[in-house]
Amino acid sequence: MAEGDPGTDQRQNEEIEAMAAIYGDEWCVVDDCAKIFCIRVNDTTKNPKWTLCLQVLLPNEYPSTAPPIYQLNAPWLRGQERMDLSNSLEEIYIQNIGESILYLWVEKVRDFLIQKSQMTEPDPEIKKKTEEEDVECEDDLTVACESESPVKELDTEITENKTETEELPPIDHGIPITDRRSTFQAHLAPVVCLQQVKMVLSKLYENKKIANATHNIYAYRIYCEDKQTFLQDCEDDGETAAGGRLLHLMEILNVRNVLVIVSRWYGGILIGPDRFKHINNCARNILLEKNYITLPEESSKAVGKNKKVKKDKKRSEH
Repeated sequence: MAEGDPGTDQRQNEEIEAMAAIYGDEWCVVDDCAKIFCIRVNDTTKNPKWTLCLQVLLPNEYPSTAPPIYQLNAPWLRGQERMDLSNSLEEIYIQNIGESILYLWVEKVRDFLIQKSQMTEPDPEIKKKTEEEDVECEDDLTVACESESPVKELDTEITENKTETEELPPIDHGIPITDRRSTFQAHLAPVVCLQQVKMVLSKLYENKKIANATHNIYAYRIYCEDKQTFLQDCEDDGETAAGGRLLHLMEILNVRNVLVIVSRWYGGILIGPDRFKHINNCARNILLEKNYITLPEESSKAVGKNKKVKKDKKRSEH
């Protein structure tokens, strides 16, 4: 296999780490060297009715100029349903050329399963099949494009999203994670302008324990309504590439108007790449706790509720 571009490799590694942090045990490494991964997707996390395995291979050109090569594995998935889901995934790629799309693909598959579970269909009938029958390889796409999203610096002057009187936003603190004497803790604050970002950071650094942390990694995303763009940036604070990984996680989760800081107190024992996993997990946990992201079963309930409203509306029209 040919050597990949260092920038592309970094983007792939950041996305892989983010996916592992988001999906935990559902995310499986099939072949790390060949960049082959599998994720088990359910319609809900409790008592799932429909399950599908999405296997992806990340070519050297992904995400800049090529999509992942994928397989949809489920004994009940065939014919028009398989074609419709494949078309949906390929459409997502075309709409996001040059961007990381694994999270979008997984959630599209989950939406597909949720909608299927809402229908009055019998449970999937599992038949014994050979691997050749069960797995259908999808053709690679040929659309190519490069795309980068600009990131502005913290000191940039900005008037968008500023309120007349800036107030210190509330700051929440996550549950610490400790591994081999290193402790990681996330902090979160809602922000709508750079002034608030600075205020939150200053307030946190008033705490001697936080100020004395080995690293205070942070990232923020602020949505500018008038320009319909994101103002975002990150800081490694000496933990090389950690800020970029944290920001990438926030981009994948599509959170907005929030600042996340992860403090690390180094305990004297090197823990290698696990430190990035803990940073992402801390961030994900506090974003989940503060309702910036939702669990799959909550999405399922929302879909069911919406369908019920539509049915009730139709009945009232008759």
